[in-house]
Amino acid sequence: MIDLHSHILHGLDDGPARLEESLEIGRAAVADGVAAIAATPHVRDDYPTSVAAMKAAVAELREALAADGIPLELHTGGEVALGRLDALSEEDLRGFALAGSRYLLLEFPYHGWPLDLPRRSFELQAAGLVPVLAHPERSSEVMAAPERLEPLVAAGALVQVTAASLDGRLGRRTQRTGLELVRRGLAHLVASDAHAPSIRGVGMSAAAAAIGDATLARRLTLDVPAAIVAGEEVPTAPAPARSRRRWSLRG
Repeated sequence: MIDLHSHILHGLDDGPARLEESLEIGRAAVADGVAAIAATPHVRDDYPTSVAAMKAAVAELREALAADGIPLELHTGGEVALGRLDALSEEDLRGFALAGSRYLLLEFPYHGWPLDLPRRSFELQAAGLVPVLAHPERSSEVMAAPERLEPLVAAGALVQVTAASLDGRLGRRTQRTGLELVRRGLAHLVASDAHAPSIRGVGMSAAAAAIGDATLARRLTLDVPAAIVAGEEVPTAPAPARSRRRWSLRG
C-alpha cells in the first residue's frame, strides 16, 4: 500500500516531536503493509511550514529510516490549508505537491463550507496542479450532505478519505460518511493522516478491510496512489452503485 497523507516528520507541526517518534510511525506503517508514505506536514497559519524545512526534514528522516533498517520509501509533500494558498507562490505549491508530482493535498475544513473552493480548484488546475481534498468525510457539512462534493469531483478534484474514518476509529457518523463517499465513487484514495503510532495511527489494512471489496480497496490504497506518485492520470473509477441505500457499517 501507499499512504499519501501523514504527519511523520518531527518538529514541524502537531505530529511527532522527536525523530524516534517519526521512526515509530515508520515501523508501524511497514508492519501494516505500507511500502511508501508521503510526509505531508501542515502548511497553515499556525504551522507555516516552508518547502525548504519540509525537504530538509524528509532528507533527515530518509537517512534515519535507512540507518534503522526500516524499508519505507518516503516522499515529499504538504497538507496546504485553503487560507494559505494566496501566501504561497506557484513554485511553493509545486514544492508541496505529493512526491514532486502535480497533485496537491489541500486541507478540507472540519466546519463550514468553503465557498471559494470551486474557484481555488479551477485556478490550481489552470496552473497544472490537481487538488486532492484531504478528509472531507470529517467535515460536518459533508456529513450532512455527501453529494455536495459531486460538482468538485466532476470538475477534476480528487478526494482522500482517512483510514481511521473507514474502520470506525473516528466515530460512526464519520465512518458512515466515508463509506458513503466510497459507495458514490467520490473517494479516490485512502490515507492514514497518521500523527503518531497510537493517535490516528496508520491502520491502512483495517480501512481496506472495512471497504469490503478487495478490488476497490486495492484501487484506493495502491493503484491510485501509485499513479499520483508517478504523476500519471488516476485509473478510471468503476460506476458507483445505483442503490441509494447507504452501506451498512462493518465491525
